[in-house]
Amino acid sequence: MNWDWDKLQKQRQGNSGGTPPGFDDFNEQFKKFKNFKLPGGKLIFLALGVLWLLSGIYIVEPDEVGVVKRFGEFSRITTSGPHYHIPYPVESVLTPKVTQIQRIEMGFRSMTRNRSVPFRQGQERGVPDESLMLTGDENIVSLQFIVQFMIKDAKEYLFNVMDVEGTIKNAASAAMREVMGKSRIDDALTTGKQEIQASTRELMQGILDSYKCGISIVAVQLQNVHPPDQVVDAFKDVASAREDKSRLENEAQAYANDILPKARGQAARIVNASQAYKEAKVRLAEGDASKFLAVLKEYNKARDITKKRLYLETMEEILSNPEAEKLILSDDALKKSVPYLPLDRIQRGKGESTNTKQ
Repeated sequence: MNWDWDKLQKQRQGNSGGTPPGFDDFNEQFKKFKNFKLPGGKLIFLALGVLWLLSGIYIVEPDEVGVVKRFGEFSRITTSGPHYHIPYPVESVLTPKVTQIQRIEMGFRSMTRNRSVPFRQGQERGVPDESLMLTGDENIVSLQFIVQFMIKDAKEYLFNVMDVEGTIKNAASAAMREVMGKSRIDDALTTGKQEIQASTRELMQGILDSYKCGISIVAVQLQNVHPPDQVVDAFKDVASAREDKSRLENEAQAYANDILPKARGQAARIVNASQAYKEAKVRLAEGDASKFLAVLKEYNKARDITKKRLYLETMEEILSNPEAEKLILSDDALKKSVPYLPLDRIQRGKGESTNTKQ
């Protein structure tokens, strides 16, 4: 029997695991993998490149401005319409709405978080830390107001201040507290609201401009102004007392306006009557004095005639009185007569005076 020694040697090597692959085998396998080509691979890379390039197209709406950033820094501003920027991560774009009026609530928070919903009274919760303020006449008032603003410089708005809303709130609080510190509580509750709103808006705008926030304050509107709840009853009593005081002053002024003209008219009438009486008496006295002087002058010229004329004029005046009782006697009869005393008239005169007194 002949043995195949070569075949036996290969069989022994196969049973013992064989020899490990060498470096030449790995090199051969790598060359095979390197030369391997996927079907359509270039098209895929080309499509990805096109998509990356197309991602740089952006559109700015009419109420927006485009702010392009290059590696996070400001690059340029674009207006409304379609534009293109180098795709991410080289450039990116922000589009803030520069014509939209935004609102910040101070002293209260609306129950709805949608700012587009109009404000409704009673659907809010108070924030006492923001609403309680000290007035110029050392009173405390609870004041709630709204700040409306819009973006006037997109670059400053996005890059200069980190917390724009917080900055606006702090500026609004500082401005309103300064204005209220110079105002009276009655002005804040009644007729001074317009002036307070205008002063606060102007002061806020100055503060935000100094910070270069890029914000334009559109309006500051007071919503609810009232005394604190703890003293509202006492404040109402004071207000009621002031109203009573004002009402009584008005009534007194109306009474004075009614009485004073009448009193002034009556006083003027009395003064005029007195003046007229004075003038009449003075003129009468002057006339009597002139008359007496004229009579005296004539008397000095002819005393007997003047004396007789005066006697006759006097007697004429006495006898011409129809109420006087006259009894004419001659000289002889006068010597024989007895003086007459009218006792009945005297008694009748006393009785009439007594009845008059009763």
